[in-house]
Amino acid sequence: MNMLICRRRSAARAGFTLIEVLLVVAILGILAGVVVVNFAGKQKKAMIDACRASIQNICTAVDMYEVDTGRFPPSLNALVQNDGSPNWNGPYLRSTTKDPWGQEFQYSQTGDGYKISSQGPGDGSGPITSW
Repeated sequence: MNMLICRRRSAARAGFTLIEVLLVVAILGILAGVVVVNFAGKQKKAMIDACRASIQNICTAVDMYEVDTGRFPPSLNALVQNDGSPNWNGPYLRSTTKDPWGQEFQYSQTGDGYKISSQGPGDGSGPITSW
């Protein structure tokens, strides 16, 4: 008989109280809020860093094209497909890439050099350029 009473009491205490459950939910909500705030700005910075890395890769491809052909490419497409230039040893890029925001990179020749740029995130922080 005593065994039966002990088992009933322990079975009744096996669950959590409403206050315990609400306390755990509140703690998880606070932790989730902290995590979201800490990582929200990191995505933008990571996209900007990826854009800069892509620009550097394109600059390397343009430089290789210039070494092989003796001139800068007329467009970024000339890095992927032969535009009829002699001594073309490409492709220098697998494909013309887009920046992390889905926009095409801009390429322009400037006097004795070139400039590669991206419009950037579009939040007023300005373009990201090769120089």
